[in-house]
Order: sequence, then C-alpha cells, then structure tokens
Amino acid sequence: MTTLEHDQELEQAMWTVVDSPVGELRLVATDEAVLAIEFSPFRGLANGRPLGERADDQPLLKETARQLAAYFARALREFDLPLAPAGSAFQQRVWEQLRLIPYGQTASYGEVARRLGMTNAASRAVGLANGRNPIPVVVPCHRVIGANGTLTGYAGGLDRKQLLLSLEQDALF
Repeated sequence: MTTLEHDQELEQAMWTVVDSPVGELRLVATDEAVLAIEFSPFRGLANGRPLGERADDQPLLKETARQLAAYFARALREFDLPLAPAGSAFQQRVWEQLRLIPYGQTASYGEVARRLGMTNAASRAVGLANGRNPIPVVVPCHRVIGANGTLTGYAGGLDRKQLLLSLEQDALF
C-alpha cells in the first residue's frame, strides 16, 4: 500500500481502545482491514490529520479486540485478521516474514534477512523495517531478537517486548 493509499484509508478509518497486559492499545481499521495497533501513549494524529471516528461496535475492531484478548489469555496462537499495513515493498516483505515466526519462537534480524534471500549485512535494514511495523503483536515484531539472543529495540519499549515473549514462553509449558 502506498502512502497516498494509506492516507485515503485513514480518512475512512475507525478506531477503538482496548486494555491489555501491555497497556492500552488503540486498534485502527477500515471495514476491510486492520491498519494499525498503537501502544499508549497514542500519537493522536496520523500524518497530521485526526484518525477517523471512534467505533467500539465496528465488527472488525470487535473481532480484533476479541482475538487480542484470546492471545493475551494464552488461548490463541495465530491471528486470523485481514491486515493492510502501509509500508514500502521491502517493509511488506519483512512483515510477511515476521508472521512466519511461530508462536513462542524467536529469530534474529540476520535470520530474517537470510529468509528474505539477503546476507546478514541486511540485518540493519530488517531491524528498521521491524521497528516501523504498524501492527505489533498481530505482526509479531517482538519475536525478533539480537544475534546473541539479547532483546534489542522495540517500538513499544523493551518491557513490553519482554512481557510478550514471556507470555508466549509461559504458554508453551
């Protein structure tokens, strides 16, 4: 999706806010697809424009909230939602790879680069794309870690990343 297409979608977007173990999440969607999940504190504006209207009863937002609640309750391991994250072709490829990392597992930035047919040198570009993922949790960017197994940057903060990884690990045992 191009930036212009994304801006047009945002004009039609609706949103709601849900509580979660990682704090409040703002879910943003059109009737057709989820556009974003934002961690609190929310940005408040998208590209200088207000987001669409709050719509707590919108069917896709309700389904997204339901699946997130099931995930946090350790009753859901794979999301089944229509997604439309805005980003470059490379970012889209990275985000698709993130969705292939199984629940409870991790991959390094270099591993993701190799899965994309690139060398380890592309791990920095993968990291930048990972950090721009507009649909965290559902597109599991928290499952990407440093080559030495350490937690590295996370747009929602390392505490949230650790909590998400711990939630998945604890659910496996």
